[in-house]
Amino acid sequence: MLSSCQTTQSPKETQPGTLRFATFNTALFRDYEGGLIDDLQDTGNLQAKHVAAIIQQVNPDILALQEFDYDPTETGLNLFIKNYLERGQFGIEPIHFEYHWAVPSNTGIPSGKDLNNDGSAMDPVDAFGFGRFPGQYAFAILSKYPFDPDSVRSFQQFLLKDMPGASWPVDPESGEMYYSEAAMEVFRLSSKNHVDVPILTPNGTIHAIVAHPTPPVFDGEEDRNGMRNYDEIRFLADYISGDERSLYIYDDRQRQGGLRPGNSFVIMGDMNADPVDGDSYNSAIRQLLDHPGINAEISYGKLVPLSQGSEINASRNPGRNNKGNPAHDTSIWGLRIDYVLPSKDLKTVNSGVFWPDPEDPLHFLVQDKLASDHFLVWLDIEL
Repeated sequence: MLSSCQTTQSPKETQPGTLRFATFNTALFRDYEGGLIDDLQDTGNLQAKHVAAIIQQVNPDILALQEFDYDPTETGLNLFIKNYLERGQFGIEPIHFEYHWAVPSNTGIPSGKDLNNDGSAMDPVDAFGFGRFPGQYAFAILSKYPFDPDSVRSFQQFLLKDMPGASWPVDPESGEMYYSEAAMEVFRLSSKNHVDVPILTPNGTIHAIVAHPTPPVFDGEEDRNGMRNYDEIRFLADYISGDERSLYIYDDRQRQGGLRPGNSFVIMGDMNADPVDGDSYNSAIRQLLDHPGINAEISYGKLVPLSQGSEINASRNPGRNNKGNPAHDTSIWGLRIDYVLPSKDLKTVNSGVFWPDPEDPLHFLVQDKLASDHFLVWLDIEL
């Protein structure tokens, strides 16, 4: 459910005249249900302290917090807010998000079908989204500005079979559909969730559209995860098109269609897809980067988020990224996979990846993956 975090502490000021959006794959997931709640009960978890410090340093107004285990009472999220974000870390000022939503996730929910054809339907890979328990690897949305709760849309239950021209994998040996007919009847598009959260900002309503598609690896020659990643990204591209491409879409309350034409939006999330490197199927992320509704300067132009730390990481690990600009990497393994993509009507004035170089006094926050193997990506929109 949507909720508000109660506190008397005043939020920090953002850069004058701008609104900052950010996405951060925090790797705050655990291997057993309730594990994250256990770790956040007090204020001493080192990973959570580093994650919180990075968020405090960047000071976003709207944040997609990814790979953060879901629980329906939002206990884990409330603990992270109270014990970490609202406590200054390493001398950095606290940050306050008055509004937040721990988003339900398909991860770990049993599908009841054998999705990897190994004779069992009880493994994490057989869930609607890979997970050892319901809600593992989920995400949350935090904001200094209120949501429009009546207009929030969730697409957790949307079925892949209802997407025209979906990329169903084929068994390379038999030439038959990889999934059984029974599996295809229940297979959900989203490995976690796709959500549209309208936020009431000083710039009017801006739709925060958040997703975390499955990585295009951990499969076989049939490339089932690569194809699912492609379709999860395609869903976002269709959704923002506001034309006949989005007519097939329905949300979890059975409301039809995509985003209305003219609505401002920012797409945020770990898309698990690099435009030129990695294992993506059919250049999946280009469906967004090349989309006419998205600000082209963020896709390929002068405002593509970058960092010095990523360049140095690439120079020390040659071969990880041999085509793309290493300054644009957002993950420790040398790929640009985390994105904040605004609609073309929003004037973006600055952007970046929080990945300090080794000489920077703040480098310790990202050193040795103490926080995550991803790096926070942000951009500023002019008010």
